[in-house]
Amino acid sequence: MDFKDEVKQLGARASKMLPQLQTEEATKNALIMPFIKLLGFDVFDPFEVNPEFIADIGIKKGEKVDYAIMKDGEPIIIIECKHHLEKLDPHNSQLFRYFHTCKAKFGLLTNGLIYRFYTDLNDANKMDEKPFFEFNIAEIKEAQIEELKKFHKSYFDVESISNTASDLKYTNELKALITSELKEPTPIFVRHFANQVYPGKITERILTQFTELVKRSSNQVLNDAITDRLKTALDKEEANSNDKEAITTTQPVMAEDKIVTTEEEIEAFFIVKSILREATDPKRISYRDAQTYFAILLDDNNRKTICRLYLGAKKYLVVLDTAKKEIRHPINSIDEIYSHDDLLKESVAKLENKT
Repeated sequence: MDFKDEVKQLGARASKMLPQLQTEEATKNALIMPFIKLLGFDVFDPFEVNPEFIADIGIKKGEKVDYAIMKDGEPIIIIECKHHLEKLDPHNSQLFRYFHTCKAKFGLLTNGLIYRFYTDLNDANKMDEKPFFEFNIAEIKEAQIEELKKFHKSYFDVESISNTASDLKYTNELKALITSELKEPTPIFVRHFANQVYPGKITERILTQFTELVKRSSNQVLNDAITDRLKTALDKEEANSNDKEAITTTQPVMAEDKIVTTEEEIEAFFIVKSILREATDPKRISYRDAQTYFAILLDDNNRKTICRLYLGAKKYLVVLDTAKKEIRHPINSIDEIYSHDDLLKESVAKLENKT
């Protein structure tokens, strides 16, 4: 299983386990320790992951941070953990104090769902008030996984992360600001555009009028951009289809020629494959694309269908009952396949019993 699959699998597991995690210790064991492990560090080796790391603060002796990830006998990341229901904002100052007393370059504050990474961009050896990187493990995006990968033991490099931390921090803050402005434009934002298109004085009445106009225009720009991207993708697919048709003009058109296996289908296949690693040999899992659905099979055998995926406007994960009838499970995205791991493993188990 590659790093991306491991992260997404942990995110799916986290969402399912939350009701059972009643204490901070349970949150650590079920969510945070597996997170540290997927970063490539041995949670049972105190030379790599030191639990209850002592970070003396002035006259206060014996102060402890929950975990310190170690390298060459020194902490490189200190981690402060909270129960998954706790808000993280009140605990920034606690991590700030620990950060000041040790040689770690990065601090991580987490409740097992939200992960906030801090460093000292503003003042050396003084932790910034705002994180430079933050994500929700249950809703993590592809770009965030790529940033997280830099903290993996195999790739970890203090200088490399520090060099990108500043850009990452300000990019995230700008994205949040732009999103907020597009949703509810502030008077400054509205005036910036109104002054460039309205010839007269910007009165309160004009400002109110342009607030709605800016909001409406922003939505239209975003919708047009999405439409253009879809059109470009469709045009590209049509061009590829025409190329294939031109090459095979002397041959009859078969049904298979109309089948296009998408990147989304391939990604879904690898999600299913990663889920089923514990249930069977991954080499036995294959796929066959059809015009209306994407089938994932055991032993490349159409009679051994593990599941079918319908990934159109409405998405479904489908398993077959004993009469080969489809049982459909709606999904909003392929990431939700992770929440049906038990169903997929049960499907494999039934097929194994028949062979």
